[in-house]
Amino acid sequence: MPQLRIVKRSGEEAIIDATAGHSVMEAITNSGVEDIAAICGGACACATCHVYVAKEFSELAGAASESERELLDFSDNARPQSRLSCQIIITEALAGLRVEVAPEED
Repeated sequence: MPQLRIVKRSGEEAIIDATAGHSVMEAITNSGVEDIAAICGGACACATCHVYVAKEFSELAGAASESERELLDFSDNARPQSRLSCQIIITEALAGLRVEVAPEED
């Protein structure tokens, strides 16, 4: 079972267990370490599961899709390493993935 490192909005880091084949969003919400709204339930229709992927994992996590980029374009907190955690599927290769939960939108 891969483990993920989550940097919460408070700046505190937590290590959580994740299930391969599930999304990072599911791992975060199921763990209860951070309150991610995930309003659309993982349908890539909102940006309430916005995270920043650590640079060393950028290639493994993959690039954002066109629809994901369009949603992130509306975020005041978007950065080059921004992703929607619902769109990152956990694999064994992503064990140790570090993501920082983006600030809530105003």
